[in-house]
Amino acid sequence: MRELIERTIEDAAGARRRVTVNQAESPLAWLAARGHVSLRQLEAGERLRADYETAALGPRVTMRWDAAPAARPRGGVPERLDPTLAQIAARRRFDGAVAAAGAGLADILWRVVCAGEGLGPAEKALGWPSRAGKLVLCFALDRVADFYGIS
Repeated sequence: MRELIERTIEDAAGARRRVTVNQAESPLAWLAARGHVSLRQLEAGERLRADYETAALGPRVTMRWDAAPAARPRGGVPERLDPTLAQIAARRRFDGAVAAAGAGLADILWRVVCAGEGLGPAEKALGWPSRAGKLVLCFALDRVADFYGIS
């Protein structure tokens, strides 16, 4: 199923761009579209997922085809972070956000937000009763939103 919407996203350097997003792809977006998580919680989850992706913490399927960084001209405008430095910064933010969520809440947070697992399968994998995952996920997302300073 496809639920396409236009969304503005911002990278770590502050650059904004418009993208088309399939809301049905992300379990967190699916929950937000149905009013189960707040906009603040959705934004916190999306930031966490962006840091997870930028830090390249997911499994690799193929080799990297990134171009070598271009040399900056003397006195030129400073460019964005080197890809390696951006990964390190994203990894630090991700680790900080997961630590802020807490040990008991990090499991459901990672499964739903980063791994894209649905709430039902995540609850089953963790051995939790049905419908417990949504409550715990909301607690975790609130803590992550506090970490990122989302009001």
